[in-house]
Amino acid sequence: MKNYPKKGYLISNFRVFHLRDKQLRPIPFHYHDFHKVILFLGGHVDYIIEGKLYHLQANDIIFVSAGEIHRPVFLDDKAPYERIVIYVAPEFLQRWQEQADLAQCFHTAKDKGSVMHQLPNRSHDLLFHMDKLEKTAHGEGFANGLYTEILFIEFLILLNRSIEDHELETLGSVSYDEKIQQVLTYINEHLADDLSIETLAGKVFLSRYYLMKKFKADTGYSLHAYIRSKRLLYARDLLRTEKSVTDISREAGFRDYSTFSRAFHDLFHCSPKEWRSRHLEASASRSRSF
Repeated sequence: MKNYPKKGYLISNFRVFHLRDKQLRPIPFHYHDFHKVILFLGGHVDYIIEGKLYHLQANDIIFVSAGEIHRPVFLDDKAPYERIVIYVAPEFLQRWQEQADLAQCFHTAKDKGSVMHQLPNRSHDLLFHMDKLEKTAHGEGFANGLYTEILFIEFLILLNRSIEDHELETLGSVSYDEKIQQVLTYINEHLADDLSIETLAGKVFLSRYYLMKKFKADTGYSLHAYIRSKRLLYARDLLRTEKSVTDISREAGFRDYSTFSRAFHDLFHCSPKEWRSRHLEASASRSRSF
């Protein structure tokens, strides 16, 4: 996303932070290569994820999948913004997929809502487990790395169980434009198809001008920039497979390889083949560390 930068980096399977910001400055829309779980602890904050504005309450849990554009909105710059944040590499979750789909919580969040509220009388104290994980991750001692990984997997299991047992409910206080959400859904489900403004406007019965203006107002970016970026992120994910780069460019909606290659280099600062090679090296390194 040329106008919406990738922020943060992740060279390990996961990282955990307990953050409390007192000096609040506006944070622009951005995205990550990794998934993110946030336990919101305090402050007056709304959160925008893919065009939906969520009004947060203390102890809400925010799920941001890799590639989703998001940002917090500070309603009171005098109230400290406190949260526990977990970054997790998608490849790490895929490694456990045969035993259990630990990424199910992110799939559910995409389908039902990216912010979930913890109900009373729940079986698992997720704050306790998240706080313990954060303290252990920054601690020392015998086999601390292994112990931290065990606690992390335990947390993900309990988090998914809480959703499955209906002890987390999707947040009711969400603001969004239904037609813009229809457009967002259509784009993400038809990346290989014609996504011209004329086509999208016809799908939701809006004028071209109004759709472009409303999309920009609700999401912070233009239709063209959003579509191009989502196609490139999808293509990057496909580069983890054994498909040919030419087939990937077509499947991601690019009509010719040269256009795809230039756009990919503009966003990721390397060619598709270079990215694939680097990813294979990084995956091998992570496997050795695991």
